[in-house]
Amino acid sequence: MKEGKASRTAEGTAFSRAVESTRPAGERLFYDPYAKGFLSRALNAIANSRVLATLVIWNSERTNPGGISFAMVRTRYIDECLRARIDDGIQQLVVLGAGYDSRAYRFDGLKGRVKVFEVDHPATQKVKKEKVEKLFGALPDHVVYIPINFDEEKLARKLLEGGYDRHLKTLFIWEGVTMYLTAEAVDETLAAIVDNSGEDSSVIFDYIYEGAVDGTLKGSEKWRKVAERLGEPPSFGIEDGTVGQFLKKRGFDRVNDMSVESLTNHYREESGRNLRVFPFSSIVHATVKPWE
Repeated sequence: MKEGKASRTAEGTAFSRAVESTRPAGERLFYDPYAKGFLSRALNAIANSRVLATLVIWNSERTNPGGISFAMVRTRYIDECLRARIDDGIQQLVVLGAGYDSRAYRFDGLKGRVKVFEVDHPATQKVKKEKVEKLFGALPDHVVYIPINFDEEKLARKLLEGGYDRHLKTLFIWEGVTMYLTAEAVDETLAAIVDNSGEDSSVIFDYIYEGAVDGTLKGSEKWRKVAERLGEPPSFGIEDGTVGQFLKKRGFDRVNDMSVESLTNHYREESGRNLRVFPFSSIVHATVKPWE
């Protein structure tokens, strides 16, 4: 992301969510009524036109095959995990690299029960807050906005300064972020979660396989070129099949790793759509080991 400018991938993801939400109830993977509110006037007009939206998606699939379906499958699965964690009684939700994520506003189970911390780069978050105020007339009381540069600032310190309680049961959502960070920043973030979370806290995040970062994994070349063109080249990956070991070394257990390809097969049958995703990514949900 260019210094001082909001993330282009954040708006691109919001656009995809807006288009997905226009599909019939039996076909869409999720419904995000606020996604359009985070778009520019031009993208909003495209999202509202089935013909124009189809053309944009077709062009995206041509240059980055499977990219949009990947993002939609990821959103659906993380939504399911969040609902389950709300039912389990989480007390805090931290959305890392929040972008234009709208879960804090579209999940009624959070309001009045769960304090939400949205953590993001200051430039993107500034634009996000302006759009949230326009959507709702004011910033919601249950959401705290934490500006941070993940490569330069300490997550734990920023959260604690914002009123985060390290003793409460918390879910951390880290969607579409890890691949753009350094290995050191990923380790520091995971350490901050382990060292500052209450009993039964957990993290859910998506990651790409190591071979997609350096372009050696077949099929990843186009995706990498698109990311570079957007100014957000990938820099971090985890070798396929090793995330359990990776996370257990860093203080997590009960690691549930789901390849996006396997999730797509399930949602394809449910929605009746020909979903296509690139096969070099997974989503993992892991619980913080209890304090000794």
